[in-house]
Amino acid sequence: MMQLTAAEKTFRDEVRGYIHANLPADIKHKVMNDLHLKKGDHVRWQNILREGGYFGGGWPSEHGGADWSPVQQYLFEQENALAGGPFIIPYGVNMVGPVIYTFGTQAQKDTYLKDILDNRTWWCQGYSEPNAGSDLASLKCSAVRDGDHYVINGTKMWTTQAHYAEMMHLLVRTDDSGRRQQGITFLLLDMNTPGITISPITTIDGLHHTNQTFFDEVRVPVKNRVGEEGDGWKIAKFLLANERTAIADTGSKSRAVASMTRLLQQADHLDAGARFHFSERLARIDFRLTALIALEQRLITQWQAGSQGAHEASVLKVKATELQQDISILFSDLYGPYKAAYNVDRVNKGEFMEAATVADAASGAGHLYLYGRCASIYGGSNQVQRNIIAKSMLAQ
Repeated sequence: MMQLTAAEKTFRDEVRGYIHANLPADIKHKVMNDLHLKKGDHVRWQNILREGGYFGGGWPSEHGGADWSPVQQYLFEQENALAGGPFIIPYGVNMVGPVIYTFGTQAQKDTYLKDILDNRTWWCQGYSEPNAGSDLASLKCSAVRDGDHYVINGTKMWTTQAHYAEMMHLLVRTDDSGRRQQGITFLLLDMNTPGITISPITTIDGLHHTNQTFFDEVRVPVKNRVGEEGDGWKIAKFLLANERTAIADTGSKSRAVASMTRLLQQADHLDAGARFHFSERLARIDFRLTALIALEQRLITQWQAGSQGAHEASVLKVKATELQQDISILFSDLYGPYKAAYNVDRVNKGEFMEAATVADAASGAGHLYLYGRCASIYGGSNQVQRNIIAKSMLAQ
């Protein structure tokens, strides 16, 4: 397991103290009961973190961050999840922000970075398309140069939170004459630009998380291109690698295991056989979580030391999402027949449940189960991740 220095322990304790002192009760309630969080919940919490110096801490200090190491970033994510803080929405602070301060022009840095840190601009990501999800290099959404603008036509699929966003960072095809990866360009798009249509997608949990976004002659200034034309594939790989410390999300899994342990202890309706059955399943999940945490910490320590393995993040992604889905199955099963009483309205409203019925509580577990089905697909499907692992390992 990770051996923390005295300074890292102090940092962890400071983060823990700040979160416990400042996390609003209504937001914590939603997280702890697996209810639906809205944009306002995330903005409010991220602003509170910003006031304490804990939002964007991984950014360089010259751009408004705190120069956190990978270990510090990991410790923050752990403490935030364990305390019931919302997952940090990554599209601005953890994705496009680092892209802009690494590859962007000074004008782009001046325009966008402070608003990201201050939560004044909400971003979404335009990567996946129909028939170009995990196989991102096959994207077809085109951008044709017309003087000082690119003209975009096509569509993006699964654009999470596009209905909230003021800006999108997206990949477009500017050249289809060579290798697929060579003709991709990275653009920054104002979502109020004429020609953009957002079509909501209701997912299996009955909620609106994601969308299909259509572009019809959408004009984007060339000054909104990050890097050179054709640099999009290189920038996209940098962006995805920048999210490595959050891939396993073991803090929220540890919180879920603790909740299931309490639920099992209080489940008076279970006979001895059922209790043994569920206890055994929970123990197996706990063992796997312990192994995942150990792997995660070892890799973060290696990354901090400069090691850059080609397949390590893929291993974490596969094992973490498989465990996440198995946790959600067990959580739902613990409620027995009540798991069929999924109440999407209650989950969506996120109301306090001081007098919650078993069916109310089961709805939260049902939400965790239903939305968790997509975990092995988003961020690169597990099948594709296994191909990356195999290619890397067999090449050695």
